[in-house]
Amino acid sequence: MSHTIHGQRVVVLGGSSGIGYAIAQQSLAQGALVTITGRDESRLDTARKQLSNVSTARFDVNDLNALTDFLDAIDGPIGHIFIGAGAPLYSRLDQLDVADARSAVADSVSLTLCLAKNAAPIMSPGGTMTFMGGTSARIPAPGMSVINATMGSSSALVKALALEIAPVRINQIAAGFVDTPLSARLLGDALDQRRADLRKHLPIRRVVTADDVAALALHLMVNTAVTGAVFDIDGGQQLLPPVGA
Repeated sequence: MSHTIHGQRVVVLGGSSGIGYAIAQQSLAQGALVTITGRDESRLDTARKQLSNVSTARFDVNDLNALTDFLDAIDGPIGHIFIGAGAPLYSRLDQLDVADARSAVADSVSLTLCLAKNAAPIMSPGGTMTFMGGTSARIPAPGMSVINATMGSSSALVKALALEIAPVRINQIAAGFVDTPLSARLLGDALDQRRADLRKHLPIRRVVTADDVAALALHLMVNTAVTGAVFDIDGGQQLLPPVGA
């Protein structure tokens, strides 16, 4: 029963920035052998230079053939996989491209199933898969339909797959707002106001960071009693009354 990731291989799918980068950084600090992946060559190269002793691979995780080839090429057992790649699809119904919505939901489900099928057999007993999700599926709102469908299906899959891929463990992290480059791209000029509002109203009186989420991810890697679970990390955001209430 291992309570350390020292010497274990940690694969971070979507590790060139944000939460994935923080997980890679903290894993390296604990002596893990870390591989990060990403689609953007420039961001991946920057991350490789900033993180010492990290290996990289560039491909789109939603290209399941490329993902399978990547897994087949890994030398030795995988200890832990974190999946943080992808971006949420926000769109009100009157502006929604149904084909894009279908792709978003299908990509999420297919990626989860592909990893469970192809990665679990080459993982160490008691190894982990941790998927990044969000708390938004529990908060109905205009423009959130596709995200709710994606997050809801992902949470259900994690619970079902925990039985099929045992003794590999599988969990999901459901985050609220996290201060990352992705959040900055999505919010644009509204980012500073969003930060200020959260600092004022969240029970923790600060904004959740990528390092906070990474610390939870590493805890799930070493806590061998946890599988099939969804863990919220939102600074108490769900406890607040709806806007306008």
